[in-house]
Amino acid sequence: MTDLIHRVTAARVVAAAMFAVFASGLSAQTTQPAETQPAAEAPKKAAPIASKAWGTRPETEPPGYVKTLDQSGLDAFKDVDWLDFGLIHRTRFELRRDDYRRNRSQDLPSEDQFLLRTQAYVGIRKIVDPLRFGLEIEDARQFNSYFPESTDDVNEADFLQAFAELYFTDALGPGHPLQFRVGRFTMELMDRRLIGRNRWRNTINAFDGFRLRLGQPSSDWQVDAFAVMPVERRSYHLDRSDEERWFYGIVGAWRGWWPHVVLEPYYLILDEDYKDRDTRDRELHTLGLHGFGLIGKTGFDYDFNTAFQFGDDGERDICAYAMTGELGYSFEHAWKPRLSFSTAYASGDRDPEDNQTNRFDRLFEVGHCWSDSDLFDWRNTIAPKIRLELRPIDPLRLTLSYGAYWLASDSDAWPRVGRRDAEGESGDFVGQEIDLQLRYRFSKRFELELGYSHFMPGTFVENTGPADDADFFYVQGTLSLF
Repeated sequence: MTDLIHRVTAARVVAAAMFAVFASGLSAQTTQPAETQPAAEAPKKAAPIASKAWGTRPETEPPGYVKTLDQSGLDAFKDVDWLDFGLIHRTRFELRRDDYRRNRSQDLPSEDQFLLRTQAYVGIRKIVDPLRFGLEIEDARQFNSYFPESTDDVNEADFLQAFAELYFTDALGPGHPLQFRVGRFTMELMDRRLIGRNRWRNTINAFDGFRLRLGQPSSDWQVDAFAVMPVERRSYHLDRSDEERWFYGIVGAWRGWWPHVVLEPYYLILDEDYKDRDTRDRELHTLGLHGFGLIGKTGFDYDFNTAFQFGDDGERDICAYAMTGELGYSFEHAWKPRLSFSTAYASGDRDPEDNQTNRFDRLFEVGHCWSDSDLFDWRNTIAPKIRLELRPIDPLRLTLSYGAYWLASDSDAWPRVGRRDAEGESGDFVGQEIDLQLRYRFSKRFELELGYSHFMPGTFVENTGPADDADFFYVQGTLSLF
């Protein structure tokens, strides 16, 4: 308890100091007309090469809310290009009705809740190169909720990243640095489908271990290799390494044919050797290929990912498969509309009594891209979706989408909810979902987001329990230092 108090107090002191810097920056800016302020020069750096597909753009390193102090716009820091600094806070109010993920037999006064997340980052680069450091703190909390707290929502005042690295600029040629990192860190690789940083969820995946990267996201080629232990989140105690699980991987990228073709092959191994739990040991191999690009000058773009899994789950063999594909078209219009059609498939277990498991494992993915209501993820699913994105004015972004969902195996479960008919006699159509999202950026520092999702159940839901329409509405505000 004393340790927790010290951690919370320290986090508050750091946050107060950061906001004091922020306030002083605003004060300094108000003493000088905007048109006469000297513009901070951004470092000359090639933009990362990324897909246009929905939700596939990996987070930058350091995260996007972080800047070097010379980019802060403050005269006092105009020469400080060696210190990374950032602070961001997000508050989200969620209003849900008939949430299928919850225990609906409970007679609760409300299904609503507030989720708060604050992140702060400090990093040192250049001044002591090739040695660099990074530290990120996360404080995730839940309020006004009648549901039990989970580590998806609550992780108070803890270290999200704490690493040292060796960084050699142009070690492998111009634009091809070599980076070796050790400690705790986050990762977003390929299209974020299997390894992501959880921008939506209140808590974030992290890993303890080693990472070697050759090249960078703007290079024509890149290799990323790692050996890590997933971090076990503990809501009110310091997080720790899960020493019974090791995660290994190597991810390549060839961008020499951009903008027409980018290829990212990958091979991942999750080795689970449990000693203190009543759980089967497992060794899961994932072999796959992600690709994306533009189809000439037609306005069309594409994105695909295909993955095969094999290995051992106790006495059972693993044989699973998954794929995604998206085709988009960007119109030449002032509102910058993009219309896309995507489909996703992930195999399910065909027979719970045989010696083989076929359900695809999503590993450490970000699940919100499949469903705004969070009722679906990349397991035992067939999920086509059509989406329209608009930008009527520069600060405003609108997204409207429609999706339908089936079970890939009608004898396997609806994983996010836990419903299952092992006999496969309840059908495989789970339902339909309509999603609407609005984002408005009032300034560089503040963005407001509203969303609404309506789920209409199908025959599988109707045959296995309560089958009401489900609604989800949220309001989210994000305030950043830069």
